Amino acid sequence: MKVKVFDEECEKDLENNINEFLLNDVDIIDIKYQIAIGISGEEQIYCFSAMIIYH
Repeated sequence: MKVKVFDEECEKDLENNINEFLLNDVDIIDIKYQIAIGISGEEQIYCFSAMIIYH
């Protein structure tokens, strides 16, 4: 069993990277998805991440 972790500032970038990874012939066990939001002054910082557990 292995894991692959993705972390992006943009949801679309995360989607593209995961789709590219899934082009490989892997046996997916589970996908965990998470969003984190932080505030720095008046700026909002987003973090979109996913962990794929596979064989």
